[in-house]
Amino acid sequence: MARIAVIGAGMGAMATAARLAVAGHQVTVYERGTTYGGAVGRYERDGFAFDTGPGLLHLPAVYRDLFVKTGKRPLEDCVELVQVDPAVRHVLADATVVTLPNASRGGAAAVLDQTFGAGAGERWSAVLGRARDAWDATRRPLLEEPLRPDWQALGGDPYPALRKSGLLRRRPPTLAEVADRELGGPLAQLLTARVGAYGLDPATAPASAAVLPYMEQTFGSWYVRGGIRALATAVYERCLERKVAFVFGAEVREVLARGGRAAGLLLADGTEAAADAVVCGVDPRQLPIAPSIPPVPGSPPARNTGLADWYTLFLALRGARPGDAVHRTLLDSVTVLRPDDPATRPDAEHEAVTVHAVVRSGSPAPSAEELLTTAARAVPGLRERLLWHELRTPGDIAEATGAVDGSVPAPALAGAGGRLLHPANTTALPGLYLAGGWAHPGGGLPHAGMTGALVAGLIVEGADFRGSR
Repeated sequence: MARIAVIGAGMGAMATAARLAVAGHQVTVYERGTTYGGAVGRYERDGFAFDTGPGLLHLPAVYRDLFVKTGKRPLEDCVELVQVDPAVRHVLADATVVTLPNASRGGAAAVLDQTFGAGAGERWSAVLGRARDAWDATRRPLLEEPLRPDWQALGGDPYPALRKSGLLRRRPPTLAEVADRELGGPLAQLLTARVGAYGLDPATAPASAAVLPYMEQTFGSWYVRGGIRALATAVYERCLERKVAFVFGAEVREVLARGGRAAGLLLADGTEAAADAVVCGVDPRQLPIAPSIPPVPGSPPARNTGLADWYTLFLALRGARPGDAVHRTLLDSVTVLRPDDPATRPDAEHEAVTVHAVVRSGSPAPSAEELLTTAARAVPGLRERLLWHELRTPGDIAEATGAVDGSVPAPALAGAGGRLLHPANTTALPGLYLAGGWAHPGGGLPHAGMTGALVAGLIVEGADFRGSR
């Protein structure tokens, strides 16, 4: 039985800890903050409650697998999963409103034909069909297997239209260019908005980014009753059931190395925690590495360029949530979430609304007033109903999670020469592993959860591990 030290109590770190504990290892999680969940936090005020991180879950199979592999009670016995239907309402720049059903290719095509004219649904389905081909081609190497030493093979864009259309032969087209060519007009905005909501810039993202809306349409969008924070609580409780130890308020100063491999942690209070292996579940750029340790690997690029700044506005509204309200509305790079959940509000005569804005790193920050103006396009009578609002900035994210500059990582994608890949789960220092959204296969709830299976497999099976099954 090995001693495993895990840095951070985010979703990927806890998923790793639970799997390692089931394998018989002695696991201790060291978290600099006072609670678990990382970016999946909770903000409460005056009887209102808001998720500070993601508001929806895609690919719930990742967490179903985690719960099946780590205990007797399945995921649905620990949290209540609710399919969000309709999946999303788009409010386009010209004020066109498009409401798409959840996990229904035919239903989406019918809505698009009705909104944009005959043939629009067929064009949309064709794009997502090509995205399915890209998904099938890269799913295992990008999501289910450790990053291969020849990771450069993932630098080519698998979106098949590249080989068929001859579009911009001198270079692969971007997602925005594919949307404009293959969808055109306002219909193209549906594709670019869905990709932009992940923190990616459609103008520079590869065409393979179309796998993200494909994933949503195929596997659906899910809400966890009580908020996504309830999922974090369920994973934390599963860790406790598996005898994982948590030490909160434990800031890590260094990863210790002895004999050429990771040997434990040096905490900020001077305490040393010996370990046979160390899992870094936080942004590795924030982790002070002892000078004798080689840097966290630089191939693929140690700093994934798919970074964005996230601004979140919490809105407390008077008045009941209207019956025709939808859970998620997209207005270009702004997402408005209106969950129909009594756990988020003091009573039925109030409503809690969350507004997420994605801003490319280095771009001007949106003000609360600007976000209110945008949100009012999705919530009629917003200003008249507003009791109070509170803005959460990247600085708040940095303080809560330690992420450098408060940036949020995007999911890994093939294409763009490997620019949107993340560092491998193994590092240049034997015994030191990377988990969570800052490691392969990248950010987002499903991808962070996948790192748990990958890192646990690498530690338990070693170099022979070829990926999750």
